Amino acid sequence: MDFGQGYVSKEHLELHQSATESADPSSVSPLQISTKSPRSLKSPRSSKSPRSPKVQAKGSNLSPKHCKLPHSQIDGRPKKGKVFTYRSFHHQFYAQDWYDCGGSGGKGTWGGLLDTDDLNSLDPNDPNYDSNEDYDNSNEKKKNTELDDYKKKATIIVEEYFTTDDVVATINEIRELGKPLYGYYFVKKLVSISMDRHDKEKEMAAILLSAVYADTFEPAQVYKGFSKLVESADDLIVDIPDTVDVLALFLARAVVDDILPPAFLKKHMASLPKDSKGVEVLKKAEKSYLSAPLHVEIIERRWGGSKNMTVDDVKVRINNFLKEYVVSGDKKEVFRCIKDLKVPFFHHEIVKRALIMAMERRQAEGPLLDLLKEAAEEGFINSSQMSKGFGRLIDTVDDLSLDIPNAHGVLQQLISKAASEGWLCVSSLKSFSVDPEKDSIKDSTARNFKIKTQTIIQEYFLSGDISEVNSCLEQENSSNCAELNAIFVKKLITLAMDRKNREKEMASVLLSSLCFPADDVVSGFVKLIESADDTALDNPVVVEDLAMFLARAVVDEVLAPQHLVEIGTQCLGPDSIGSKVLQMAKSTLKARLSGERILRCWGGGGSSRPGWAVEDVKDKIGKLLEEYESGGEIREACHCMKELGMPFFHHEVVKKALVAIMEKKNERLWGLLKECFETGLITMNQMVKGFGRVLESLDDLALDVPDAKNQFSHYVEQAKIQGWLDNSFSFSKQEHANATENGTF
Repeated sequence: MDFGQGYVSKEHLELHQSATESADPSSVSPLQISTKSPRSLKSPRSSKSPRSPKVQAKGSNLSPKHCKLPHSQIDGRPKKGKVFTYRSFHHQFYAQDWYDCGGSGGKGTWGGLLDTDDLNSLDPNDPNYDSNEDYDNSNEKKKNTELDDYKKKATIIVEEYFTTDDVVATINEIRELGKPLYGYYFVKKLVSISMDRHDKEKEMAAILLSAVYADTFEPAQVYKGFSKLVESADDLIVDIPDTVDVLALFLARAVVDDILPPAFLKKHMASLPKDSKGVEVLKKAEKSYLSAPLHVEIIERRWGGSKNMTVDDVKVRINNFLKEYVVSGDKKEVFRCIKDLKVPFFHHEIVKRALIMAMERRQAEGPLLDLLKEAAEEGFINSSQMSKGFGRLIDTVDDLSLDIPNAHGVLQQLISKAASEGWLCVSSLKSFSVDPEKDSIKDSTARNFKIKTQTIIQEYFLSGDISEVNSCLEQENSSNCAELNAIFVKKLITLAMDRKNREKEMASVLLSSLCFPADDVVSGFVKLIESADDTALDNPVVVEDLAMFLARAVVDEVLAPQHLVEIGTQCLGPDSIGSKVLQMAKSTLKARLSGERILRCWGGGGSSRPGWAVEDVKDKIGKLLEEYESGGEIREACHCMKELGMPFFHHEVVKKALVAIMEKKNERLWGLLKECFETGLITMNQMVKGFGRVLESLDDLALDVPDAKNQFSHYVEQAKIQGWLDNSFSFSKQEHANATENGTF
């Protein structure tokens, strides 16, 4: 290899010659070296730069270090403007442009040893060039660039949508943006931005998601978008404190709108860390929203529904287009209005208002029923909403009867026609039958049920087995007929009133255990009140007994207080027995500590077991105290008191314990009272009652215990020190003597 006219120093020349001698000619393969910018071998030099001695070499070896050599004689093909670089440790050749780097030149050098354009860039002319590697790298860069660009444009589209509220224009912009594989990011961005806005924007986001689902975005992209949101809940909560609640509501709304499968919640709950916010979001969505009664309506209305349209606004619009339909008969316009409302969960209101209009305007009945029929057949109103609309009208038919003569009969005709035409499922309706004969059960059925009911109740009074009663009722009244339930309530209380307090308590316990609908129980009491005049012939205290049963039903939450008003509307007059029963029941409920008094009026404690007579309870308390006094455990004594299930009767425990202490001079029972008070088993109110009852019988007690008054005074002071009694409770022997003389005690 000739150096031509190149100038090298003596040192470089020796190195070159040494490399040439040791080089293996076979290791060098011919190269195709491209010429980016052909240059002359001689680069311009500064006039001030010193030159090395002029030396010409013929075939010298390459240096183990990086050497730059002219390519004028490689394989006999003249090359211009290139240098040939050899790296001894790789035994490979690289073609590089010849240029001088600033600051890397100097005396005896041809520039920097590592002068390259870009060592990281791939040269297609390189013999080791791999096209796949270049494609992967460029593809990755291109993909990242596309996603960054998509993110910016998606954010702009979301912001514009919240400003314009134009769903159609927004969908067009999304389509113009393209990149359907990035749809998940748009979903995530839309929801995350709206989470930090007002309810209006949240509702707008939910509407847009429903609009783009399966049309603009594939379901998988929407699914992935919500997955990303749940996974990033821990990050979102930093900027949005109520992330858990808002995101849970978005998930619930997506499930309700059918853009997210319900299985999404359980699937992701299993894949996320248990302590993550994402799990909290999923649990709240499932338990607080999707498991709630009427959850569809609650979720849809949470942010205002239909772009903050109020319920009253929807009702007005429904009323308006139904009136227009009666005049014009244009069904297509009605269906268009129904779609524009975008409240599928509220379509039962359309059904209800159409039926009321048909009942009020008999000439419009035909067109309105045809409208509902076609709406059901075309899927504008589903079967659930149709049944719900009829059900709501059944609930209010009594009120309609004030304005519409024979409202019950008219509604029955409408139900019959809808059922016969096949667009109404009668079995899903409430207690209102198409067949008028089914409204009241046959006399024979009622008579047979009364006979069997009497046998069931009599056996219950003997056995006290509530589960057996339930089984018998399920067998005899498998359809859970409301009228038969009312008959059972009447028969149960009627038989109990002829018996002792034990059976009366058992009747009240059974009534609270059967879980009859409140309306059925109300009907039973109405029947009792209606027959009270006849019952009074055999039971002179029927008013007191019925009033107590009625008050007990309210205390046991079988009936609500407003049910008393409902029963009162069905009484004949102010002087009737029914009015007296209601008046006494209300007075009993208003009395101080009425709950305790009513619960123990027959000796029971409102427990699930049959009640005890007062004498039985007193006997149990006496035995309990005797057993503890003779060496029993305090924990066992407290447990027995709890088992009684009569906290309102614990004053009897206090009384008997005090009497035993004063009679036997044994203060072991005082420790029991202390433990009961400290653990909350006996309240201060019961303590005061117990001491008060001892005070009332103190004179009789003094006949057996001469120093009873002194002892009682001592224990009163001790009880005040212990905090069992307040300072309002006072006792002195002089005051007690004066009170006795005046007949106070």
